Amino acid sequence: MTAKRPYHHGNLKPVLLRAAIRLIAEVGPAAFTMREVARRAGISHNAPYRHLQDKDALLAAVATEGFERLAKALSKPIMETHTAASATEARGVAEERPALRRFKASGLAYVRFALRSPEHLLVMFDWPLPLNRYPDLEAAAARAFSILVGLVQEAQREGSLPEGDAIVLARIAWSLVHGVAKLAIGKRLALESEAELMNSTTRALDILYVGMARWR
Repeated sequence: MTAKRPYHHGNLKPVLLRAAIRLIAEVGPAAFTMREVARRAGISHNAPYRHLQDKDALLAAVATEGFERLAKALSKPIMETHTAASATEARGVAEERPALRRFKASGLAYVRFALRSPEHLLVMFDWPLPLNRYPDLEAAAARAFSILVGLVQEAQREGSLPEGDAIVLARIAWSLVHGVAKLAIGKRLALESEAELMNSTTRALDILYVGMARWR
């Protein structure tokens, strides 16, 4: 007879999360099972249900972790200097205004997050999880979006972005960088390196800013 796997070893939830993410990378969120996650985590197939109600609860935990990582990335975006001349510079607009630079850098941070955590992004946006069923997930998603809204508001206060509903502008910016991120992780962009992708994203953000600046 084969020995039964132990019910518990250490802090189980992080172990389940790591096993789930590895499996999602291989088969996607639709095809993976709690039994296979348990097998990979080295525990009995019933053990996860003592911590998580079902498969969706585990996916919600993965998505929550993803939004927490995204919020961290947006909170402290890397202020990069790119070699390509920007559209805003071509128009003579001050590129070095700090709030505007943070706003643009957050877009690059979003795409970089997607490259580093594609499994998280997939579950965060492609798996139908009702936010009102998972308070932690709902709070993490709201926090990440509120950071982007705050960056828009800072740029509005310094005069880099037009007055108006910051949420509308944040949604427009989010739509752009999310589209780039999804195309990038799906390998639908003919770009040979991450540096080339970041440069292309910078140009897209410059064009976005030009459009927003005219929205008076």
